[in-house]
Amino acid sequence: MDMPTALTRERLEQALEQSPFAQMIGFALTGFAPGRIEMTVLPRQQLTQHHGFVHGAVVGFMIDSACAWAAASLVGDVVTSEYKINLLAPAIGDQLICRSEVIKAGQRQVVARADVFALRDGQEKIIATGLATIARV
Repeated sequence: MDMPTALTRERLEQALEQSPFAQMIGFALTGFAPGRIEMTVLPRQQLTQHHGFVHGAVVGFMIDSACAWAAASLVGDVVTSEYKINLLAPAIGDQLICRSEVIKAGQRQVVARADVFALRDGQEKIIATGLATIARV
């Protein structure tokens, strides 16, 4: 395999500007380091399900994206091979925060994890956790 070209923060920000889905969700990159990503989404009515919680698909997007971008920051261009999510509590808050980190980066795949927190009244509450296998392109 070729040597990886790690994704820089600038390249990630350019890719996000060209991603209509990330723009629709309202994604914001708030932290970037090799093997680590932090992103936020501001809840709004268009992102909720019938109980008024932010939809699980938005939480899944956050876990999938943050894990893939954390992997890309180490190994370059990637796609998600699979991910698993555990929804632990309703996504209710002023902001959703997702923090991801690479657990292990191999030649062909990367394993990463992410946790999503709801910020409410200045307090973070974990609402979801996930694990992803990310494949190098």
